[in-house]
Amino acid sequence: MKKLPIGTQSFENLRSNDCLYVDKTAVIQRMIASGRVYFLSRPRRFGKSLLISTMKSLFEGRKALFEGLSIHDTWDWSQNCPVITIDWTLINHSTPEKMEKSLISYLKEIARDYQITLASESAPDCFRALIKSLHDRSGQKTVVLIDEYDKPVTAHLFDPLLDRIRTAVHDFYQVLKGSDMYLRFIFLTGVSKFSGHSIFSALNHPDDITLQKPYASICGYTQEELESNFSEYIDSAADCLKMTKAHLLERIRYWYNGYTWDGQTAIYNPFSTLQFFSFRRFNNYWFRTGTPTFLIDMLQRRNRIDAVLEPFEVNESVFDGYNPQDIGEVPLLFQTGYLTVRQMELIDGRARYTLGVPNSEVREAFMTCLLNAYSKYPVESIQPMIDRIKRQISDGDASALEQNLRLLLAYIPYRLHIKKESYYHSLFLLLMKMLEFDIRGEILTNLGRIDAIWRQPGLTVVAEIKYHAGKKTDTLLNEALEQIRDRRYYEACLDGRVMLMAIAFTGREIKCKMENIR
Repeated sequence: MKKLPIGTQSFENLRSNDCLYVDKTAVIQRMIASGRVYFLSRPRRFGKSLLISTMKSLFEGRKALFEGLSIHDTWDWSQNCPVITIDWTLINHSTPEKMEKSLISYLKEIARDYQITLASESAPDCFRALIKSLHDRSGQKTVVLIDEYDKPVTAHLFDPLLDRIRTAVHDFYQVLKGSDMYLRFIFLTGVSKFSGHSIFSALNHPDDITLQKPYASICGYTQEELESNFSEYIDSAADCLKMTKAHLLERIRYWYNGYTWDGQTAIYNPFSTLQFFSFRRFNNYWFRTGTPTFLIDMLQRRNRIDAVLEPFEVNESVFDGYNPQDIGEVPLLFQTGYLTVRQMELIDGRARYTLGVPNSEVREAFMTCLLNAYSKYPVESIQPMIDRIKRQISDGDASALEQNLRLLLAYIPYRLHIKKESYYHSLFLLLMKMLEFDIRGEILTNLGRIDAIWRQPGLTVVAEIKYHAGKKTDTLLNEALEQIRDRRYYEACLDGRVMLMAIAFTGREIKCKMENIR
């Protein structure tokens, strides 16, 4: 078997060391033939750096590295171009001053590789001189590839240095506009698309291919690519986990597939997929490499957990450029990979998108972090607690369920135990979703109207949750059960046992009641 390219972002190293490479060169060639200036947004660890490295080797004419790939026999290898690759993860951007100094050093190192001396001590001037010098010396126009173009800005979204960093980055990219006659191709990757004075206004109108169908699979793996390129690893994992191949593929799809940028082409998270084949265990590999603390804090502060509970529709404008000082939670969740396009449809010629959580890995890990944020219940204990609650519901053990829910509420610091419905509303919505209840959309307006249904083979549970600071829990329990009976949701459950479950709470006081009706 070819080696798994875990941690390998260099196309040269990957191809020289017999690593597995999912061939993306056909779509790369189509893109280069169709335009000159591009921007692509993808979440972290989605293969953007490898894509940049592949294009660098291509423009440098390193034909041997492309042996056996789609582009090998169709690319014009006689026209080699000088390439400037800027990787912002390698540049110190902790302050504007350090960023300027680091950029100058970075550009001068590239210049030395081409036997060029840069005399200026200004980053924009060095950049301008390097582009022109490479063109003049080689007789070919220069290619500029920029990886993580927005890194300096996203690193300072919530601190006082943002304006100065943004201005410095804008001035640096402004060089590309004035150097257009010396440039053949510009490609930028990043997570966010910032507008206004920040960055994009300094560029030469890049074609944003983030949501364009021809480039939906340019990063990550399609189902066909997974099964054809990883067939030996699939067989090995199926044998190790004692699953049939069909069952294993279903589980990999459930855990790591589900990303789409056109609403149709489903993509596997490449980082998690590679990690799974290496360890042959299902786990939250991608999520644990960068827990989004600031996103969790933002969702809790604004009480916007609805954004990750159920799919919802947005207009195309949500994907436009953003002011980094006023970015909303939905654009951030989408750009960082915690929401994805589930569907795209045209209505009167305008695109309408449905966004949702992409897969089990993101859903389980993100919900765990949110539940911890609301309840302060230890992260490492949440999944065992969820498993216990599932068993207690299946067994109809209301007393044990009460004890677990009291324990959950007990972790909330006293100062946070405010008598506010929305707080407990969000807490119990998260709990219901982690228990895999089907939550009706109407619950998003009032806790007293929550309706949740949980279906397992042979069992359907219909739940109602009530909160009221001025009523007794026994009264609330009776009201909850009466509400379920009035709505008669259980009548659609034709097979197996049907259970009604009521949960009533007033702050730290909580009671449960379960009732089998069939």
